Amino acid sequence: MDFILATNNMKKLAEMQRILSPLGINVVTAKMLGITLEDVEEDGDTFEANAKIKANAACKATNMPAIADDSGLCVDYLDGAPGIFSARFGGDHGNDELNNDLLLEKLDGVPMEERTAYYVCAICCTFPDGREIIVRGECHGHIGFERDGNEGFGYDPLFIINGKAFGRYTADEKDKISHRGNALRLLKEKLEKII
Repeated sequence: MDFILATNNMKKLAEMQRILSPLGINVVTAKMLGITLEDVEEDGDTFEANAKIKANAACKATNMPAIADDSGLCVDYLDGAPGIFSARFGGDHGNDELNNDLLLEKLDGVPMEERTAYYVCAICCTFPDGREIIVRGECHGHIGFERDGNEGFGYDPLFIINGKAFGRYTADEKDKISHRGNALRLLKEKLEKII
């Protein structure tokens, strides 16, 4: 069964395919199908609301089951920022370098014990018949003092869990503990009951 993924982020696509393919779900992007999805305004005030906006729009545009996620980093010292603004924290949407630079700047001088943070991933799966599944996964760790590793994307070089930055985890290692991996496993459990 084909599900459309409401993103063109190929790293997210690969992650979702690895976890959902055992269910017989083939995750594709609009681009892979030769379709252009309209950009939607992510004006929700939670990760869940933004995931729902994207999934609903993709489902309506394609008449296919749609999966969308909204994810980001919440830093306790910064009262949960960057949160839903994680991708554009540094001002330029999706610029990982600017985002990481600003995060390090805002945490300058903050000791490790106060650098607690967690990644959040909310996933919404919407079906053409109106059924909807929303799940949330989290992964808790700390923000390092400098970038470490070249794996992953986003804030991964700064996010430390089990003494190692996500930037040093292989894709398989990360899938087992990441916020997206946790959310996708919940989604998989729910989909198994209805597919």
